[in-house]
Amino acid sequence: MPAPADLRRKLLAWYDADARTLPWRVGPHEHAAGFRADPYRVWLSEVMLQQTTVPHATPYFLEFTRRWPTVTALAAAEDAEVMAAWAGLGYYARARNLLACARAVAERHGGVFPDTEEGLLSLPGVGAYTAAAVAAIAFDRPANVVDGNVERVMARLYAVDAPLPGSKPELKQLAQRLVAADRPGDWAQALMDLGATICRPKAPLCDRCPLAEACAARTSGRPEAWPKKSPKAARPHRFGVAWVLERKGRMALVRRPAKGLLGGMLGLPTSDWRDQAWGEAELDAQAPVQAAWRDAGAIEHVFTHFSLALRVRRAEADVDFEGAVWVERSGLQALPSVFLKAARAAL
Repeated sequence: MPAPADLRRKLLAWYDADARTLPWRVGPHEHAAGFRADPYRVWLSEVMLQQTTVPHATPYFLEFTRRWPTVTALAAAEDAEVMAAWAGLGYYARARNLLACARAVAERHGGVFPDTEEGLLSLPGVGAYTAAAVAAIAFDRPANVVDGNVERVMARLYAVDAPLPGSKPELKQLAQRLVAADRPGDWAQALMDLGATICRPKAPLCDRCPLAEACAARTSGRPEAWPKKSPKAARPHRFGVAWVLERKGRMALVRRPAKGLLGGMLGLPTSDWRDQAWGEAELDAQAPVQAAWRDAGAIEHVFTHFSLALRVRRAEADVDFEGAVWVERSGLQALPSVFLKAARAAL
């Protein structure tokens, strides 16, 4: 098994030369010169990156920090504004947790993030990974920061044959052996950069990897065979109906319940989402109002835990209903992607 000190030396030297330039990052040379990362920016970026990629998250991060440059500013924002700005990043529960955490920092901690894992874990919506990442990157605490990139690096470096997700504790333990008090923030980011740019899921660039000589997966000649993965369970498929009602050039939206999928977001009125297709006679049974509904096509959308087939029905009528929020077509861009797809199908 390769010596931790040797692995750390090689990877940190590579990071010093090849670290990615990211809008929330204080690079290794700036860090060595005494600059420190803003905990707010680190925290915000980590929350955004949990379910998406750096290229997709970056414009959202730039817009959030332009509108709300501090955690106190974000804490004072209206829920609806933040939800609309989050549209397209998915998992709207994370946007609600984002606001809850910002408000806890502002109200309980005077706008200053706790500087330990334990303190960070006390904040609403902050889990073990985010607490470790902020503690290491923003406060140079020797925390064990393990995301999917780091799991892949560990699985290949040590040729861990137990499949994911069951091997997560073992991979985390292997990563823990490499954590040290020296440059913990740089180390965490170096491992993540290695997984993102070199030790990629497919076609890893082993010839450019600073840890190649020590990597058991590379020695095997089949690095892509790791990490091992358990067979995926079949994703459930559900069916629903969405209604696009127009009145005088405006479209009717409704506010979804605060809890649950897409909670608190504006969206099209929909039926329940169930496990069997809706029959023709049932299509408008749950429509928000009686109208001359006609078929406007269908869309498919994939959520993390299920896929959805959504029939789209359209009508134009000078009617109103309780809870309707009437918006111009230009305002549809802020809708969650499933509803934006349905609206576009109708229009």
